[in-house]
Amino acid sequence: MLEMTREEFEELVAEALDRIPPELTRLMDNVAVFVEDEPPADDPELLGLYEGTPLTERGEWYAGVLPDRITVFRGPTQRMCATRDEIVAEVEVTVVHEVAHHFGIDDARLHALGYG
Repeated sequence: MLEMTREEFEELVAEALDRIPPELTRLMDNVAVFVEDEPPADDPELLGLYEGTPLTERGEWYAGVLPDRITVFRGPTQRMCATRDEIVAEVEVTVVHEVAHHFGIDDARLHALGYG
């Protein structure tokens, strides 16, 4: 397993976010991105998690709520990747996958697009 500091991993997540086209990031609304070391104990292989209300499901009632939360998990990503390049690629896929959930894109469509 390749060890990477939390700061290095956070930088990879920030870089992955920067690679999302600006026309999409401008549409992102009320969402925060976090890095955690480990996922919940009941899903130890989880690489990322989106928690919130997708943009496609927000209505007039959507006001005054806490931000949606995207979390990328460092531990399982490092354990599944053998090289830094693999970690970079996996972080990018994970970030795009979770941001897509924010836009209301489901897992089936993401898998079809290669963001499994």
